[in-house]
Amino acid sequence: MTGSWGLDLLIGIIAALSVTWLLLVTTLAIIRPRGDVLREALRLLPDVLRLVRRLAADPDLPRGVRVRLVLLLAYLAFPIDLVPDFIPVLGYADDAIVVTAVLRSVVRRAGLQAVRRHWPGTDDGFAVLVRVTGLDRPSAGPQEAE
Repeated sequence: MTGSWGLDLLIGIIAALSVTWLLLVTTLAIIRPRGDVLREALRLLPDVLRLVRRLAADPDLPRGVRVRLVLLLAYLAFPIDLVPDFIPVLGYADDAIVVTAVLRSVVRRAGLQAVRRHWPGTDDGFAVLVRVTGLDRPSAGPQEAE
């Protein structure tokens, strides 16, 4: 293409990352939370952050779960997101989707009781968390130890 394999590789990587990012943004636009779901999720944010921190510090949880939670905290703390937060709805939707995916993973591995035990908020807040993230679905039960 350009005659330099290094430059061709760099252009290919940039193109692949750009296409992947556009697909992600398109997917988020299609499956973004509807109605009050995003508002409820944002209202729970302080409690969810405390929950994730408490779960990450729990030595009774499997190491893989704690590693995922620490990586989630790092992702949330990192100022650069996959979709910038200034983009309406989608900016926060990527964070909500990542948090939901990690919490579902935690519940599959450690059980809903572990999440409930560390929940710092009210019972109503926990009910909203379970509903918003779908943690009450049958596939979200604890798995056997690896």
